[in-house]
Amino acid sequence: MNSKILASVGLAGSALLVLSGCSAAGDTPAGGDGDVTITYSNFISNDGNEENLAAIVKAFEKENPEVTIDVTTLPYADYGTALQTDLAAGTVADVFDIEYANFASYQANGVLAEIPVENPDAYDPSLVESYQADGTQYALPSSFSTVVMFYNADLFDAAGVEYPTADWTWADEQAAAEKLTDAGAGVWGSHQPVSFYEYYKVLAQNGGSFLNDDGTAVAFNTPEGIEAAEWLVGKSGTVMPTIEDGQGTADFDTNLFKDGKLAMLHTGIWMFGAFADAPFAWDIAVEPGNAEQASAVFSNAVGVSADSEHVEAAAKWAEFLTSSSTMVDARLESGWELPPVSDEAALATYLEKDSPANRQAVFDSLEGIALPPVVAEGQAEMQDIMTEELVEAQAGRKTVEDAIASAEERINAAIGG
Repeated sequence: MNSKILASVGLAGSALLVLSGCSAAGDTPAGGDGDVTITYSNFISNDGNEENLAAIVKAFEKENPEVTIDVTTLPYADYGTALQTDLAAGTVADVFDIEYANFASYQANGVLAEIPVENPDAYDPSLVESYQADGTQYALPSSFSTVVMFYNADLFDAAGVEYPTADWTWADEQAAAEKLTDAGAGVWGSHQPVSFYEYYKVLAQNGGSFLNDDGTAVAFNTPEGIEAAEWLVGKSGTVMPTIEDGQGTADFDTNLFKDGKLAMLHTGIWMFGAFADAPFAWDIAVEPGNAEQASAVFSNAVGVSADSEHVEAAAKWAEFLTSSSTMVDARLESGWELPPVSDEAALATYLEKDSPANRQAVFDSLEGIALPPVVAEGQAEMQDIMTEELVEAQAGRKTVEDAIASAEERINAAIGG
């Protein structure tokens, strides 16, 4: 699964769920013969990692010969519809993939069973805690990707600008971007998408919040929120190409960086492979902040169905799938997103790889994370509205203040705030 897709709209909201809310206790052996079959529905292995998942299944079944894992793999584009259909029909798998954006609504609607975790310390704390409610584990993170700042070291060297460091601020990035921009030569200092997914992050970097404390209304129409929007929008035409130049179109920023025409790019670690053969030296750093540092983290997880007849065995499979050494090795060797584990020694091989040299920044970015704001209803509308209003400001059709005020009104109406 390309992590870039993980930043897309979450699967359907809770309004589509038809739930019984029942929870099974323990396991009932299938057929009464002592063997249990656990069904697992996923999208994470689709399009290239099916064999890696099969290897993890094989290792689990070897350690647990009384349990068989029955895997169904679907494309991401089809997975949401299939999951909603199964939930409505009561035919959902024992274990199934979810995204962070869906977790709150699934947990609130009783879809997920409590997961007894044998070794919670195996997980990175910030990731595993993201799938808790009132201290109870309702899902386990299966992988994660972070957003960092890529930079073209050759452009920095040519301009005599110091490389980015972990303590850079917005002001540091802006100063460097201005020195690195040569619009006449088609070279730009920085690129950051003008979108919902960047806005909630820079809002957190500026000490603001997207939603109020109970998640019922937005909270970004503040001085911090306006300043965060100005930070994004203000790059356009100064240190970043404009919409007229093609900014915002598919792969524009990727191609600009690969062509050696972009000094800094805010994007995810899923781009390592795409830039591996770039004809210039490049590296990464933790993204700069303003009031504080906050890095966007996108994660997948697995949940156990509250209606499963085999909760204990399903939980055992979920934990193996998300924390075992077999899983860690498979992910690191194949580049199949990152394992959500806390053991730095287990991640040593990842840190030792070349391009980029500063892979430690991936894990340093977890020290201050910005998770996507989620609502029970209107998630897709919220995301689309925020992006639309920011682009209106970027295009000069609205002031930043008017765009933020309009976004506040429209989103509150969409989410019932």
